[in-house]
Amino acid sequence: MAGSRSPFRGDSVDPTSESSSASSPERAAYDDTDFSTYQANDSQSSIGVPTFRDMAVSEEEICRSPISRLPAELLIAIFAKLSAPMDLRSSMLVSKTWARNCVDLLWHRPSCNSWKNLMSVVHSLRKADAYFAYHDLVKRLNLSSLANEVSDGTVHPLAGCKRVERLTLTGCVKLTDSGVIALLNGNNHILALDISGLESITDNTLFTIANNCKRVQGLNITGCKLVTDASLTAVSENCRQIKRLKLNNCSQVGDDSIIAFAYHCPHMLEIDLQNCKNITDTSVTALITYASHLRELRLAHCSLITDEAFSRLNNYRSFDSLRILDLTACDDLTDKAVAKIVERAPRLRNLVLAKCRRITDVAVTAITKLGKNLHYVHLGHCSLITDKSVIQLVKSCNRIRYIDLGCCSKLTDVSVQQLATLPKLRRIGLVKCHQITDISVLALARSWATGAPMLPPSNIERVHLSYCGTCFRKEFTDHQRDVFCVFSGPGVTRLRAYLNQQAEQAGEEGSSLEDDDGTPAGVAILNGDDLEDIDEDFDGSDTGAEGPA
Repeated sequence: MAGSRSPFRGDSVDPTSESSSASSPERAAYDDTDFSTYQANDSQSSIGVPTFRDMAVSEEEICRSPISRLPAELLIAIFAKLSAPMDLRSSMLVSKTWARNCVDLLWHRPSCNSWKNLMSVVHSLRKADAYFAYHDLVKRLNLSSLANEVSDGTVHPLAGCKRVERLTLTGCVKLTDSGVIALLNGNNHILALDISGLESITDNTLFTIANNCKRVQGLNITGCKLVTDASLTAVSENCRQIKRLKLNNCSQVGDDSIIAFAYHCPHMLEIDLQNCKNITDTSVTALITYASHLRELRLAHCSLITDEAFSRLNNYRSFDSLRILDLTACDDLTDKAVAKIVERAPRLRNLVLAKCRRITDVAVTAITKLGKNLHYVHLGHCSLITDKSVIQLVKSCNRIRYIDLGCCSKLTDVSVQQLATLPKLRRIGLVKCHQITDISVLALARSWATGAPMLPPSNIERVHLSYCGTCFRKEFTDHQRDVFCVFSGPGVTRLRAYLNQQAEQAGEEGSSLEDDDGTPAGVAILNGDDLEDIDEDFDGSDTGAEGPA
């Protein structure tokens, strides 16, 4: 035989075999050719056919089932299609090979939606003889479902999970610096952290974030009222990959830290400063100027902001990335600021100017320059607006989906009839617009009774007409009141509590994915006695399984 083909990857051959050509360099490990590339006449080629030694199959290969010989990547892709934790758990029990490829998927985001599940997770993490290093497998940890029960003592057993990428502790009001710091110390994998509503958190936690979580991209500390500029400045200097930042109701936050974020975090996409009363024009100008990728800026109730925040913007630069701007209750803003905003950010999609009571028709006329880019506009309580500017707005911005003109008392049916022609309009707010009548309602319904030309069916989903005294003069019957129930004020809170209670009961009775014996589904299934059984199986030999890695 003149020569023989080099062996395929995975064949059991001796490198010094006579099948190797002495006149050719040995093929590199990565230089393999797939079976499908060989032609039908390969057996007649000058290279020849493999020898019987080349085609030898080891006894181990014969014993393994075809499914066990699949590459790990393919097995993982298959197991990822299993949505039920019970199915993944069952797959883990088939063999060690399957278990190694299932365990990541099952422990990636452990189920901690009940106290029983959480305790099972903790039990598994504490096992000294566990077959897998479960601490390293947890990537997402969400304890918000147990917000009222979680305390520092609860989370300390989870402190060994140093590869968590997304940590959500929303509303866990019993947590203090001690518990949160234990979870963050030594963890340099954190990408998103939500500790909103933890009023006991101080600068100590933020300094820990600055020193350990330098890859963090999303940070939500809404309601952490004890946090100051000192720690936030440290975070901005050390965590320069931050893209999303929520500081709502952080009453001690001021210009120093916000300017630091503007300078040090050039990739910032979203920042929410709602009710940060100490923020001034300087911070706003710095954010828009230096965070060139900024898409969303929320400044609701930042009452110190004036026209100067926007008039200082560079006249020769356009901020095309900005899509959402919320200036609710920034009382000192005037038409001048709105005109500058539209000029410098021409691709705004959502603009909220609610309770900016100094806004007039001049500002609305400036907004019309946004044209087809404008989808959402809130002008509630801008009582100086008249029909004239609303008509212009409809003609120029025909892709509006949501508009709120509540308490704009000068508006009449003329405005609403024009708004009714918007082809994409979904929601409209007309609360306390006392001058509108049934004519407006018929126009929104696109009724023939208005005498308007035939239009396509309306896409309206919600119309808010509370306190419009000249509409719906007919009194509702008791039956109609029962059928069309409207909740407001404390009633909304009670309704939410009732619905949450019903959801919890449903979860406990049937939606908690429990086994017949009451074992909780999800990752908690891998805890306690079941996990011990799995570990015992892995310590020995099982059918079709490889030895421990």
